[in-house]
Amino acid sequence: MPSVAVKLYSVFFKFLLKHRLQNRIQTPLDESSNPYGVTTRPEESVSAPNPCFTDGVATKDIHIDPFTSLTIRIFLPESSLSPPEQPEPKSKPRSSQQDDPNSLNHRRNSYGPPNIGAPRNDPRRSSFEGLNLRSDNNVYRGYSPLPQNCRKLPIMLQFHGGGWVSGSNDSVANDFFCRRIAKLCDVIVVAVGYRLAPENRYPAAFEDGLKVLNWLGKQANLAECSKSMGSGARGVGAEFKKAEVQRHIVDAFGASMVEPWLAAHGDPSRCVLLGVSCGANIADYVARKAVEAGRLLDPVKVVAQVLMYPFFIGNAPTRSEIKLANSYFYDKAMCILAWKLFLPEEEFSLDHPAANPLIPDRGPPLKLMPPTLTVVAEHDWMRDRAIAYSEALRKVNVDAPVLEYKDAVHEFATLDILLKTPEAQACAEDIAIWVKKYISFRGHEFSY
Repeated sequence: MPSVAVKLYSVFFKFLLKHRLQNRIQTPLDESSNPYGVTTRPEESVSAPNPCFTDGVATKDIHIDPFTSLTIRIFLPESSLSPPEQPEPKSKPRSSQQDDPNSLNHRRNSYGPPNIGAPRNDPRRSSFEGLNLRSDNNVYRGYSPLPQNCRKLPIMLQFHGGGWVSGSNDSVANDFFCRRIAKLCDVIVVAVGYRLAPENRYPAAFEDGLKVLNWLGKQANLAECSKSMGSGARGVGAEFKKAEVQRHIVDAFGASMVEPWLAAHGDPSRCVLLGVSCGANIADYVARKAVEAGRLLDPVKVVAQVLMYPFFIGNAPTRSEIKLANSYFYDKAMCILAWKLFLPEEEFSLDHPAANPLIPDRGPPLKLMPPTLTVVAEHDWMRDRAIAYSEALRKVNVDAPVLEYKDAVHEFATLDILLKTPEAQACAEDIAIWVKKYISFRGHEFSY
């Protein structure tokens, strides 16, 4: 069972959440007066970005849509400063750690064919080659990539939780979690600050997620144009500075500036989606749209997704929805209030395509979905529907394991007071092990 401290904090958390949800339901909104939307709440504790490497990660915020409040926070791990990878002749041998009853694997059950209990890669030594910290007066102060020997890293789009109505991509808890994932997975994390309800109801948050995926593709194409223009200029003897090349790109394509961190270090052909709670619903929607778009998204390719205790629900209750309806932190009654704030009144249904992943004709066919890791908690009333979705994926031969953590609650690996628990650390490590199976270059995969 969860600890006494968790139980007490859960009572306090549910009281505040219920009060906020009821206030938002009772307060009328003129939604047409605020198309710009909000991505954070006044009660949220936020973490400021730091474009210099602190604790192994540099961060920056970007507002990518002039018509809405949609923002992203980029988490660049210090490993990006290492020299480019050289393929190894053989994959890493399987460790004996998973056979150790005292290891972290003993804390959770796994479902599905893959064995993801192997240890993560030995950490690489970070190199400061290519580090350029600009400190001129009135000029950007932070890491600025140099063009030579830039190491390319996979990109992970991360969607935070908060029941549609709260949470943010720059909150203290989400910042800590994304830093941890960036270092463990060795990826660039792009945390999406999607618009919140009830100011912006469905499909605003889903559209924001898809807009960021398309923005990544546009960035990759702009970066390639910038690179081509630079090399072409050198061929005729001209000396183009980086800023001059970028200005030509802006002139040709409007207000879309090349994002230097992603241009230098991002590899959009190895893109992973990670969603937390309601963010998992967004990730699954974006994955489906990526499947439907196919090569239209090139060079972006979604190679896998991670759904952490997804915010799924449905009209026909599952066993866990009945047995654990009054579970910790997010009970079923409060979650239904959140869905009422998120879905338009005329569309409200617990079998809405945004809520129930297994309704008929949801599209596209499940067999086309990317490999999907699902994380669930023993004391979460939403667990059974998430497991059922994973089982449906496995039936059509999609790699879709489930990790169920014992004595865990909803958001056990991402909630502020639980981030530093052994279970939260174990979950992040397990995610990294599985994700690396799909983002590693040939010769760097684990052996399962």
